[in-house]
Amino acid sequence: MVLHLLFIIFFFPYFPLSKSHPLDPLTPSELTIIQQTIKTSNLFSPTPLTFHYIGLADIDKHVLLSWLSNTSNSPPPRRAFVIARSGHQTHELHVDISTKSIISNTIHTGSSFPLLSLEEQIAASNLPFNYTPFMNSIKKRGLKSSEVVCASSTVGWFGEVKKSKRLVKILCFATGDTVNLYARPLEGISIVVDLDLMEILDYTDRFVVPVPVARGTDYRSKKQKRSFGPRGKPVTVVQPEGKGFSIDGHSISWANWKFHLSYDVRAGAVISLASVQEHDNELHRLVLYKGFMSELFVPYQDPAKEWYFRTFFDAGEYGFGLLAASLQPLTDCPVNAEFLDGYYATQNGSLLMIKNVFCVFERYSGDSAWRHTEHEIPGKIITEVRPEISLVARMVAAVGNYDYVIDWEFKTSGSIKFMVTLTGVLEMKGTSYTHVKQVEKDIDLHGSLLAKNTIGVNHDHFLTYYLDLDIDGYNNSFVKAKMKTIKITDGSSPRKSYWTLVKEIAETEADARIKLEAEPAEYLVVNTNKKTKIGNDVGYRFINHGAMAISLLSDDDYPQIRAGYTKKQLWVTAYNMSEKWAAGLYADQSRGDDTINIWSQRNRVIKNKDIVVWYTLGFHHTPYQEDYPLMPSLSGGFELRPSNFFETNPLIKTMPFNNTHWPKRTNNP
Repeated sequence: MVLHLLFIIFFFPYFPLSKSHPLDPLTPSELTIIQQTIKTSNLFSPTPLTFHYIGLADIDKHVLLSWLSNTSNSPPPRRAFVIARSGHQTHELHVDISTKSIISNTIHTGSSFPLLSLEEQIAASNLPFNYTPFMNSIKKRGLKSSEVVCASSTVGWFGEVKKSKRLVKILCFATGDTVNLYARPLEGISIVVDLDLMEILDYTDRFVVPVPVARGTDYRSKKQKRSFGPRGKPVTVVQPEGKGFSIDGHSISWANWKFHLSYDVRAGAVISLASVQEHDNELHRLVLYKGFMSELFVPYQDPAKEWYFRTFFDAGEYGFGLLAASLQPLTDCPVNAEFLDGYYATQNGSLLMIKNVFCVFERYSGDSAWRHTEHEIPGKIITEVRPEISLVARMVAAVGNYDYVIDWEFKTSGSIKFMVTLTGVLEMKGTSYTHVKQVEKDIDLHGSLLAKNTIGVNHDHFLTYYLDLDIDGYNNSFVKAKMKTIKITDGSSPRKSYWTLVKEIAETEADARIKLEAEPAEYLVVNTNKKTKIGNDVGYRFINHGAMAISLLSDDDYPQIRAGYTKKQLWVTAYNMSEKWAAGLYADQSRGDDTINIWSQRNRVIKNKDIVVWYTLGFHHTPYQEDYPLMPSLSGGFELRPSNFFETNPLIKTMPFNNTHWPKRTNNP
């Protein structure tokens, strides 16, 4: 919701410095070339043309990896994939940037639609202010138009058979003495807008409940009354030897890791070619060919007319990258961070920059990467500790009321940790209730009464990652290592039981649809073509760090049909360059016919093949009063941890820091 406003080599030298990379995001000059090439092609004249997605076209993996093995050859051509609207039709275009030519132009014939542009959402949100019935509704609630702001909401799909129009619903709020507009909804009003005609198609005002008061809802520090609550003392990041990472364009090197960081208007951060070495002077081995946030599904749990449609696909409908926030130095990111900017094309193709769309920094929070104290050797006490210093690549997407902090954390142990932090403000519902005693037992609030006239509505967050893993090579396999209890019945041991691992390699996609914690097991991606010196398959395994929820909606509910993959947290599919978006290329008003669970029904062979893992983090959110008027951060994630990828723990070679670099401890009276 937007406010008014081979021959393939997997040991490869990293891309040479001071050159652009084939996976770099589209530059400002390239974005200009793309929009000029399309606009001057006469394909759409005189019909107005609007751009809804412009991004780097996918490069054939074989071509890119082959080139990386010999960068003296010409790099793959720079091409763009564009989704545009003209004459009430959606066009998919491929543009060759170097030749300034359109390679293909295909009309999308499905029932769903592309990303909403910011400009059309703003225009739609302005319409009610020139609409007499709405102005009357404002007066009825004792408000002035200057105190009201409106925002657009996608409408979803609820079983309509005919191809729909491009519609949004408009949600409106009061501001007054607060900027926390979500705490002051204008409940009871429904407004439907046709985006192509840019006019109001339907309007109802079913009921009036008090608009929650502004007092106490403004979260800005200057609006808080003295005195402030207790807090800790400021903490400063010190790096006495300077930064330990380097950024060349979008290529990043740190410790034993190298990877590429790119911006996409839909996905936000895209991590590519993440490769790691075991020891110095060894070649980097590929782990992750490409990874990004594929979709974010947020269904609210209120079936009322004004709420039932709020089942958002934030990446596919609004654009996770489009809504990326400019990161604030010293608050969003520490003092030792470096920043990268992002560029995208607006609805008319003009250029906009998101300053500081990413930050990259080394993190040390006082934790140890490993430690051991040995007491058992007579006359000795031996202690060895190594600090846990990691590298973080961060972005924040401010999607309506929620802010999502997305961290990709690389560790010298060889792990990649994926963390999501939710914060911001709740989407709240107006009510006549002012105390829980007024709520009869058979009344379902679909949430919690947080303040007078204010309900925080129950909802979910399902964040699905696309992970094209190439563990030390092109062909991988998915392994379920089940923990099986073995009973001892022959008297061979005083023990009665133990557990052991029973490993199964998934043959097809049907074997790799996983509901985590359904049974005790570990899940790995391995390369059976590569072995350690003692014969184990090299691989990586998944470790969950909370956020295990799956969807509780019924299978026949329309939002669930559109997001059928959220019934399981982990899917594995055969690599297909066109299968990138968990809820489909076109998410707005989608019907669930182009999703992970649909692709998986093909039941393709995935054993010793190029495979993609889809990992979904899930949060059920029942609001509490501490979430009001703003929400403290809530985090969850998962980790890719090496499992027989290295011969030994690479941390054994990590040298301790020289303690003379650190400030001396003082005893203050």
